[in-house]
Amino acid sequence: MKMATDPNHQILFEPIQIGPKILRNRFWQTTHCAGPGSERPGSQAHMRGIKAEGGWGAVFTEFCSVHPESDEYPWTSARLWDQGDVLNLRYMTDIAHKWDSLAGVQLWYGGFHSPNQESREVARSASNLPSNTLPERTQYSSEMDFDDIQAVINMYLAAGRRAVEAGFDILEVSGGDSTIPIQFLERRYNKRSDKYGGSLENRARFYIELMTALKKELGDQCAITTRFELDTLQGSHGLEVHDEGLGFLELMHNEGVVDVWSVKIGDYEEWGEDAGVSRFRKSGWMVPLIKESKSILGKTPVIANGRYTDPDTMVALINSGVADIIGAARPSIADPFLPNKIQEGRLEDIRECIGCNMCVSKFTQCGQLGCTQNMTAGEEYRRGWHPEKFEKTSEEDCMVLVVGAGPAGMECARVLGERGYTVHLRDAKQEIGGHWADVVKLPRLNEWSRVITYRQIQLDKMKNVETHLGVGFMTADDVLEYGADKIVIATGAKWRADGLGAEGHSEIESADANLPYVLTPDQIYAGKEIPGEKVTIIDGDGHFMAIALVELAANQGKEVTYVTNMSEIAPYTNFTMEAQNNKRLLNELGVKHYLNFWVDKVESGKITISYLYQY
Repeated sequence: MKMATDPNHQILFEPIQIGPKILRNRFWQTTHCAGPGSERPGSQAHMRGIKAEGGWGAVFTEFCSVHPESDEYPWTSARLWDQGDVLNLRYMTDIAHKWDSLAGVQLWYGGFHSPNQESREVARSASNLPSNTLPERTQYSSEMDFDDIQAVINMYLAAGRRAVEAGFDILEVSGGDSTIPIQFLERRYNKRSDKYGGSLENRARFYIELMTALKKELGDQCAITTRFELDTLQGSHGLEVHDEGLGFLELMHNEGVVDVWSVKIGDYEEWGEDAGVSRFRKSGWMVPLIKESKSILGKTPVIANGRYTDPDTMVALINSGVADIIGAARPSIADPFLPNKIQEGRLEDIRECIGCNMCVSKFTQCGQLGCTQNMTAGEEYRRGWHPEKFEKTSEEDCMVLVVGAGPAGMECARVLGERGYTVHLRDAKQEIGGHWADVVKLPRLNEWSRVITYRQIQLDKMKNVETHLGVGFMTADDVLEYGADKIVIATGAKWRADGLGAEGHSEIESADANLPYVLTPDQIYAGKEIPGEKVTIIDGDGHFMAIALVELAANQGKEVTYVTNMSEIAPYTNFTMEAQNNKRLLNELGVKHYLNFWVDKVESGKITISYLYQY
């Protein structure tokens, strides 16, 4: 039910001038990767279009390559290489404009970080260096002379002209993630001795000339913006906020060529500090840097990014003068209708981002967007899914039994309820949420409880959905005799008690969770005590569970050893951008770790492990 906007939140819906354009409110869907690029125009258009429908005043593509020299394959970027890209991206801008939203594109030239595995072009950069990341480390760049510098600026201008033709309202230059402007700006990348190297003023020259050229040619048609990393988190040989970060900001600001500023932290290697997971970064972690930036930028609008979902916090940022616009990537994925829900006074209906970075992990695996909170994300076009609209069932008086009230069962019951079915959601436990109710009690995972909270609130509103908890386990006969017209089994799974997993697909000798010194996560949830002073955590999963249990045991004063058959600590967290912080955490906790080892045998007071690659 729609309600009036809270007067305290009204400022979030005031328009603001950005260059020649007017942003209809203060909500800015920051550039974020999703998988469609320019090659899947329907998916791109409808995913961003849903956000425009949901109230986001500006919606952006993912990063957008300006030229085949900046080919990011196998990762998917948008592209503005030719007229085909113009036609494909026009579909997105048309839908955004239908909802009175501005359409934005982030112009990107990756320099030596571009793999160029499709185009086979040789990228140019400030200096003739290889990338410091894999697999791009095998790529070298050509050092740019003056003609090359003009050529690359012209690539941006050509892409900008195509963007205007495609209907974009905002041109944003990526000055983050170690793109070409940063390759000129950072000491570690710029080894030049000409007027583009050496002093900060010289190293800033390329970035300033690029922004000036875009502003001069296209600034009367589009807002010209940049997303700049104030601190690359690489120490003195990179950019440090209180050394050259704010210094550059002031240099560029004095040129008057930027209509809107967005600032961030972390370069290509430390993206996880910008897109910080909730395990390590709470909402608003960049506020001090944004505040310092605003003190320099004055009346020029500044965007605050930081996984904001609470309108009171957003309002406080604007009223205190820290920022003018609220930027969001992950919150806009979790709930594309977040702005509309705030405007309609439906705060309890906001599907808050949990900061798990499953969305990021899909991109870093070269896949399509997915979201723990929003099952429709990425399927707006292909399957026609909508996060707020549901096709009503034509089946009258149809009752559905959903067995299991974990995340999947809750979501199933919610959607069936929205479609008009009579739903009975039943669970053996007294507590709703299934295994997730236990997971969120582990160290650092409390924000993940939003998965349960959102769905519980929605289910409680539905008169056609009944939730029955503490009913005990249902047998097959119980289910069949229940009297439902349709049955959904959502009972999930439990951890193996014998160590069988991906490594060899066989049990670990003598591993038996019935023994007092062998435990599974399920048993720890249930209260089984971790005995002794020394604990070994065996990780065959590679995501968050083993790391969370390591911290749990360490917090109990245990001496913890971590063993995994994999080559890295919790390797899936490379995809969620938290691997570096996991390594820092284990180091801080004093945890001994063995990589590429597996367990041969478990005995009381003893565990035998062996190196996997000794033969």
